[in-house]
Formats: sequence, structure tokens, C-alpha cells
Amino acid sequence: MSEEAPTFPPIDPSPYEFGIVTASYNQSLCDALLARVTEVLNFSGSPKEVIVERVPGSHEIPSLLKLMLEARPFHCLIGLGVVIKGSTSHHHLVAESAGHAIQSLAIEHGVPIINGLVVTEDLNSAEERITGSLDRGKEFAQAALRMAQLYEKWTKI
Repeated sequence: MSEEAPTFPPIDPSPYEFGIVTASYNQSLCDALLARVTEVLNFSGSPKEVIVERVPGSHEIPSLLKLMLEARPFHCLIGLGVVIKGSTSHHHLVAESAGHAIQSLAIEHGVPIINGLVVTEDLNSAEERITGSLDRGKEFAQAALRMAQLYEKWTKI
């Protein structure tokens, strides 16, 4: 696990439009993840727009991301979910298929999508990554800001 996140200069979010799709399983953790992402996006100003939608689980995130991509333009999208191992290995199936679908959508549509799925073996690890010192929500938001900036730069040809 990498604990050293990249650093970039502060980015003004005001010119960018973001879409966030958040799963509802493990709702308190997903809510905390979403709150941290939106807090960071709004830290140095307000983005032009942030649309937030909820889906049942992480497996449904790519379906709604696709609908949003086809409905209107965004500078960057973020898919947020928390997948914690249960008594079977089902969490691997959910995380891998959703992750692959998110990446495929980004490539197919040429729009950055941040894979904000937190996948862990237990609740304590999930809490550490979301409400603890690792703060993946902050990292996902900073990645979205940087990718929105790069998207705008490279699509203004």
C-alpha cells in the first residue's frame, strides 16, 4: 500500500464541472468519503458545478457514470465506494469488475474518471483510509482537480 500521495500546487476548481457517483453500501463510510471529496473540491473556491448521485452499490457505479457521460460534458467524474471483505471473496469480483469498467469508460469517452473505490479486508482498514490518517477522499479530490486541469489543457486544441 502506498502511503505517499503525489503533491501538486493548489488548483482553482471554479472553471470545472464534476460528477460524483457514490455507492450506498457501507453508507456511513461512503458518506464520509463523499464529504471529504466535496470539502477538498470546495477548499479554494467553488467548482463550476458538482453533481452528486447515489447508486445501490459499487457494482452499479459504472452504469451511472456512463449515463452521465452520455448526457452532458464533465471535466472529470469520480466513482466512490467502499468494498469490505465479507465471508466470501465476492468483494474481489465487485472491485475488479467496477474498476475495469470505470477505466474502460474513461478511455472510451476520453474523460478522466477517478476510481475512488476503497477496497479492504476489514472495517478497521476502511476506516483508516477514509476517516483516519490516510484520507483517500482528499487524494481522490486532488486527483480529480489535477485531471480536470489536464483535460481542459489537452482538449483546447
